[in-house]
Amino acid sequence: MSDHYVKVKVQLEQMKSFGEDAEKEGVDTEEQLPVSSPPASVSPDPSSTTIAGRDASNISITCKHRGKSRTKQGKDDKNSCGKDISDLSLHGSVVSAHDGKNLNRLGHERTLHIRGTGKILQGKSETNGNYVTIHASKNVQDMRREDGFKLPKKRRPVTVDTSKAKTSLEALKLSIKQLKWKEFPLGRRTACDIYWHGVSFHDNENIVSGQVNKFPGMIEMLRKINLSRAVRTMQELFPEEYDFYPRSWILPEEYQQFSTQIRMVKENDATVNPTFIVKPDGGSQGDGIYLIRDPSDLKLMAGSQAKQGVVQEYIQKPLLIDKLKFDIRLYVLIKSLEPLEIYIAKEGLTRFCTEPYQEPSQKNLSHVFMHLTNYSLNVHSGNFVHSDSQSTGSKRTLSSVLYRLAAKGVDIKKVWSDIIALVIKTVIAVVPELKVYYQADIPPGKPGPTCFQILGFDILLMKNLKPVLLEVNSNPSMRIEHEQEVAPGVFEYVPSPVDEDVKVGVIRDTLRLMDPGHKKPSTSQPRAAGFEHREEIPMEAETQERSPDEGALPSLCLKQVYPKYTKQFNYLRLVERIAALFIRFLGVKGNMRLGPTAFRTFIRTCKLSNSNFTMASVDILYIDITRRWSGTTPDSREAGMGLQAFVEAFFFLAGRRFKSLVLKEQVVSLLELCEAQLESQSGVEDRRSLSCSRALPRAVKTQTLGLTNPQLGSPAPLRRAASQDYRLHQKLKPRTLRANVEN
Repeated sequence: MSDHYVKVKVQLEQMKSFGEDAEKEGVDTEEQLPVSSPPASVSPDPSSTTIAGRDASNISITCKHRGKSRTKQGKDDKNSCGKDISDLSLHGSVVSAHDGKNLNRLGHERTLHIRGTGKILQGKSETNGNYVTIHASKNVQDMRREDGFKLPKKRRPVTVDTSKAKTSLEALKLSIKQLKWKEFPLGRRTACDIYWHGVSFHDNENIVSGQVNKFPGMIEMLRKINLSRAVRTMQELFPEEYDFYPRSWILPEEYQQFSTQIRMVKENDATVNPTFIVKPDGGSQGDGIYLIRDPSDLKLMAGSQAKQGVVQEYIQKPLLIDKLKFDIRLYVLIKSLEPLEIYIAKEGLTRFCTEPYQEPSQKNLSHVFMHLTNYSLNVHSGNFVHSDSQSTGSKRTLSSVLYRLAAKGVDIKKVWSDIIALVIKTVIAVVPELKVYYQADIPPGKPGPTCFQILGFDILLMKNLKPVLLEVNSNPSMRIEHEQEVAPGVFEYVPSPVDEDVKVGVIRDTLRLMDPGHKKPSTSQPRAAGFEHREEIPMEAETQERSPDEGALPSLCLKQVYPKYTKQFNYLRLVERIAALFIRFLGVKGNMRLGPTAFRTFIRTCKLSNSNFTMASVDILYIDITRRWSGTTPDSREAGMGLQAFVEAFFFLAGRRFKSLVLKEQVVSLLELCEAQLESQSGVEDRRSLSCSRALPRAVKTQTLGLTNPQLGSPAPLRRAASQDYRLHQKLKPRTLRANVEN
């Protein structure tokens, strides 16, 4: 054996020991190792290796060991040497670069890169240190693929259809530009990755793939009346958890109830003279809102038609800054319904009134600039201040207001915790109905897009710092300019730095989260029943992993709050479980109403009838509840029992069966009973279909197992049965709630 091979053996042993030491230490080390010794010499540095050649004066090797403690991603990183290899200045010389861990293997292979040839010399080092059979091989890229190197692929830019964006267009354009994505302002014949609608899911009816920034039914669900009903249902089950929403009455159907209750309050205490705020059902931007102190002041009629709306208790003691009342506009992203994912923007807006606040009296009830915080109203006040500063003017950033409160000793973490809880609870209240709308527009098995949506939460802080929900906007304004009078009677739109700072970040980071190339982590959701739910939300600092393409972008301004805080809030999702039963028995895909036959099937399948509650009683219950609810929704296009009516019927059945329990426990008990019955029936159905499939001819067997479409050419009863069987086996697994839990 020549001296040269002996020295190579020594160097390899040194590299081996160096790799083992670095693995044990787990510390980042990066060394550039010049090799300037003659070919026959052995470098004293154990981390450098010289392979004999004609001229080795310009050789360098970079070994990098990624440790576990430097970065948060380091938990998953492995120590590596030679994965990032710098340009090697070689003049006919050969350099070895390979993984440090591979050195620990007996009989490891060595790969040698010859500069200028694009080729690899391959050889094998035996256990005795001999290096044998070097030969020309594949090019560098092929070799790297085999050795586990991941070569970066040039990503196709994400495509965004902005043809329906409307008022959010400017902020959207800026966001797309920052992300270096591709915009299609006039639409596109082929499918885009993301469709940005300005109003509703139905702005474009021809989308069968991609992602749309609106959920079907969100506009309807967040109208004043429907939101009040959804929150009221939750208040019946969890009165303490939902005390952040003012007491509300629905007009005109609850006018008599409202009048009676207010009269009784005044009769019991003559000094009490509460104030109420009236909001039209479909109103926006402060339109049609007014204050009253007596039910007789209600404006119930608009021409010959009754006005639909809500009347709520007015919050008389709000938190003031500079003697002005203000509210918070907080942007919330619902990334998906199944599983439920909620994000909250870390920065929001505060909108100030333009007249110093005084508690309501008969004299100042009409002073809208004092009592109403709507920007669209106050912008027309002579006292409105447009400011480029984030901490002054009539519109400021939320962080600037919180900073002022913190300077006065306010516990900002507690305020944020309460706001997050309010947002999560509100979303949980509206999700059941949203799922009904979603399955109607995008039935299971039908091609269609996935959805996400940015909502605008309007929140008022009371004097005691308790947050109160005013309303939720399905289409919050994303305009980043404001109207300004530049000459008498001449108005034009000028940039608004405060709006741009907040809104562009919200849209940009929403797009980043919805990036179709972003891989979702695998998650699972625990059962709701096993949680301790009265814990305060921990407000720890969080980190967000970035993809390599986002290196130049700021960190995400959107904070995930659900499923992050699943443990604290999952117990509230009882109505979702009721909605799952409702959807299961709808029968025909796309339907939103339960017919009398489907309701009877629900009762019979869950075994809820008995000698004291016959099927005749079931029919009477269905007719009674459906008739009452049909009067509250005169514009409904479908006959039958909607989800809210079904929830009322479910509460009635729960109270009848479990009389000794409180309502929440009654509902939980009935849910568990129904889910257990469905679970056992699913097992029987599965076994029956399996045994039948063994005895059927091949063609019939294929049809039974669902490999062909059973609905084609079938009469209506068979279509309903096929749809019901599909839901029975695919849509819902009883006793489970599908949602996401953060890793």
